[in-house]
Amino acid sequence: MDDIVVIGAGQAGATLVATLRRDGFAGKITLIGEEPVLPYERPPLSKAYLLGEMARERLYLRPAAFYADNDVEVITGLRVDTIDRGGKVVIAGDRQFPYDKLALCTGSVPRRLPEAIGGALPGVFTVRTLADVDAMAPLMRPDARALVVGGGYIGLEAAAVASKIGMRVTLVEMADRILSRVAAPETSDYFRALHRRHGVDIREGTGLQELTGEDRVTGAVLSHGETLAADVVIVGIGISPATALAEASEIVVENGIRTDAQGRTSDPDIWAAGDCASLPYRGRRIRLESVQNAIDQAECVARNMLGAGQDYVPYPWFWSDQYDCKLQIAGLSAGHDRIVTREGPEGSGQTAFWYYRGDTLLAVDAMNDARSYMVGKRLLEAGRSPDPAAVADPDTDLKALLKG
Repeated sequence: MDDIVVIGAGQAGATLVATLRRDGFAGKITLIGEEPVLPYERPPLSKAYLLGEMARERLYLRPAAFYADNDVEVITGLRVDTIDRGGKVVIAGDRQFPYDKLALCTGSVPRRLPEAIGGALPGVFTVRTLADVDAMAPLMRPDARALVVGGGYIGLEAAAVASKIGMRVTLVEMADRILSRVAAPETSDYFRALHRRHGVDIREGTGLQELTGEDRVTGAVLSHGETLAADVVIVGIGISPATALAEASEIVVENGIRTDAQGRTSDPDIWAAGDCASLPYRGRRIRLESVQNAIDQAECVARNMLGAGQDYVPYPWFWSDQYDCKLQIAGLSAGHDRIVTREGPEGSGQTAFWYYRGDTLLAVDAMNDARSYMVGKRLLEAGRSPDPAAVADPDTDLKALLKG
């Protein structure tokens, strides 16, 4: 095996090539990215970077010298058109890249509003790339009017940043509560109150009928007929796995690029990692949209490309920063039938413990409660489920549950 090509220069792709070299691969490595910049961190884009608290150079995962010193050819600003699986060649315009093994780390793409309702108007943004944020930044100014569409974590983080800048922020969520797909009602209540304390006007059970404006967005008509003025519209309605290249190459796709437990796709010489990959997990298939999964899965896939033969066993965890609140999540709550809420120390936060069949712990969501989060995470990793009544009892020492 002499040539490895990695398509996608995000967190997963950058981690994968670094792991290949660290673990002794001596052949040629080519990393191809569609964006015209070196691999960079995405989480700070819409927070510290947009607020001007982080310089662009600090976003980069590694300096250019790292790739040069490790003999990794990084090609930026290049879109791959197709994969000739029979000839084992990646084709991008008039360039061809032969491979012995190929990794797809194509990530995800943001969902956009339809053009028919004004989704393509200037002043309407998604928050996914460095270019998105650079284009948005000049419009994010005090007293400007921001409309945020979507009450998931992406939308709420955008609303928090806009509020900190001093903008007048309205957030609309079509469901009956923010975070309805991913969080307990108590968690929704916590973040609704947090945002309202910072002046964000949250409208739940409210959809968007259309955006208005000619040369740029100037307002919105909501589903109930109300009109709002808007200088900036930020769309946070989720992301989808970037599978177009895999589909065009007839690689099996199933809510992402389908992989086995080791990261191998339906083509034995092609692998996948990160947001784009659909993997087996406890009898079902999932995708994990998180930085930590991109790192852990890419490391495992790199080792398997070199013959390690290790199954990837994820321990899902996520985080979100909004104002002075840090949300930390461990596990996956899908299938829960019981939620136990515990107040944090001195009422400063709270944690939701998610259970299945009443007593099997699935996940924890902790708001400004690092102690409960760490205990819950360790319990999940150990496959242990504390008694829900003990968890709910404020007199219970959570650390003692680790010994029980």
